[in-house]
Amino acid sequence: MKKVYIIEDVCIGCGLCRVYCQVEHSRSRDIIKAFKREAPRPLPRIRVERKGEVSFAIQCRQCAEPWCVYSCLTGAMCRNPATGVVSVDEGKCIGCWTCLLACPYGALFRDENKKVVAKCDLCPEHEVPVCVTNCPNEALVLSIDG
Repeated sequence: MKKVYIIEDVCIGCGLCRVYCQVEHSRSRDIIKAFKREAPRPLPRIRVERKGEVSFAIQCRQCAEPWCVYSCLTGAMCRNPATGVVSVDEGKCIGCWTCLLACPYGALFRDENKKVVAKCDLCPEHEVPVCVTNCPNEALVLSIDG
């Protein structure tokens, strides 16, 4: 199972993980076009928390016991038993936000434009998620268990 972990001691709170996630989930996949020309602006699937000298990234933990999946009223949230990846089927999501309330990490996001939930998808088109690849301090680490 793939999971992204944060090494809080080396996170500098620069937010590049968020920027590259936003670009990866844009239509153009171009950093300038994604921020200057796309409307609505693409939604990142990661959040950076900062408090004084402490900072860290928050994204889906791909939980073994995913409360977001258990709470989903329509079955839009599901966990792949083989890979452990928790995903959302936007076609089934009704935007009730129950999964947001159930997530103990606050790792899910409202996509107000589509009226669905958005979450880290571990960048399925890449071997390593773009947030990990582009972290300048290597604070984000991809772990492959199992």
